Amino acid sequence: MNKFSIFVVDDEKTIRDGISMVLDETYRVSAYPDAEKALTAMKKNQPDLTLLDIGLPGMSGIDALKAIRKEYPDVLVVMITAYEDVDTVISAMKAGAHDYVVKPLHMDGLEVTIGNALDTIRLKKEVQTLQRKYLKEHIPCFIGESKAIQDVMDFIKTVAQSPDTPVLIQGETGTGKELIAAAIHYNSPNWKSPFATVNCAAIPKDLIESELFGYTKGAFSGANAAGKKGLVEAAANGTLFLDEVGDLSLEAQAKLLRFLELGEFYPLGGSRKKQIKTRVVSATNKNLAEMMETGQFRKDLYFRLGVINVKVPSLNQRPDDIMPLAKHFLKGFSDKLGKGVSGISSEAQAALMQHAWTGNVRELKNVMEAAAILFNGAELKLEDLDASFRAALPESGTSTANVDAADFPAEGFCLVSMLEEMERKFIQKAMQLAQNNESQAARLLGMNHHTFRYRRKKLFSL
Repeated sequence: MNKFSIFVVDDEKTIRDGISMVLDETYRVSAYPDAEKALTAMKKNQPDLTLLDIGLPGMSGIDALKAIRKEYPDVLVVMITAYEDVDTVISAMKAGAHDYVVKPLHMDGLEVTIGNALDTIRLKKEVQTLQRKYLKEHIPCFIGESKAIQDVMDFIKTVAQSPDTPVLIQGETGTGKELIAAAIHYNSPNWKSPFATVNCAAIPKDLIESELFGYTKGAFSGANAAGKKGLVEAAANGTLFLDEVGDLSLEAQAKLLRFLELGEFYPLGGSRKKQIKTRVVSATNKNLAEMMETGQFRKDLYFRLGVINVKVPSLNQRPDDIMPLAKHFLKGFSDKLGKGVSGISSEAQAALMQHAWTGNVRELKNVMEAAAILFNGAELKLEDLDASFRAALPESGTSTANVDAADFPAEGFCLVSMLEEMERKFIQKAMQLAQNNESQAARLLGMNHHTFRYRRKKLFSL
């Protein structure tokens, strides 16, 4: 394991040298006589921990602490003070110091303080490792190479750091909105707390209120005799995911708004108010702006749900992700069914790239599940894909009736290279006919625009 890095910032050389000498065998130690030099060094080499003297020349220790917390929030700071000045120590702790030590320093005590601080860092890194592992194994929307999905991933990681800010996810059906919500939860400080989901479109409108907020004993005819805890309460200190939030009735919208604004609600039939802290993440494939104009969705609720908005690109907008996702799904289903798979043939890959994924990631997952059930070889071939999928592939606008094998050379040839060269020529010709309009050229070749752009980029290294 790599040694932890520690900065020692103190204007007294004897203290710098003494601390460095004691810690140098266990940690990577760098010492600085003032805050300005330490902050400059942090730009190139961020430490895990900084021992920072409060009484420094130039920039004070308190000001330096504030600068470190702002620019390098992951760096823990332990303050060093010449005497136990309560007001100064309180100011330092309020400004974000992890702990403090008092001069004259006792090295045994200092090492214990440092050890405790580094245990906090070690635990945080372990949590981050577990989060990354979980996301990689369970959140396939995070598998991708396109800039579109990388931008979404980076945005999600930033958004997730707030434990309770509402997030609204918008995108087409099948783009993985629930997976995005799960990614937000498992990247957040609340990741060990519950992640509760409710599909607002799948629950009858007269039951959605009791599902969200629960009900008390005898609240309505047929109610559970002991009452029932709602999903809001089940998601306490965690994340509540409201899928298809556009399907909520106006009455349910009003009660959800009250909960978002005050963090409180009344179970159905109850008179005792409950207060719960949870982050609400919602998703929809509907146009909420149009619904607000027609009075079907409350404007005030929209702005409360969408403090942060996440736009999920369709699969056709990120063709570079089709094959990584396909391979991920195929391996998962193959392992589950006890079948060995080593890859996907070039013909099958071409078919997957040409398909218009109107059902997005969900459709691709279903196609690969069916393929995993049907095929029995080491490499998935075109004929292993479902017949309905193959029937939906775009047909070429150019007849191939006049192509035969009469001139097939006896020594053979590379069919893949020949097909790629033929594809280059057709793409060039289509671009000429379309006067370099990619959308029109794609239509001439019976391809969707995103697939055409992907193939053109790959074949011509644009």
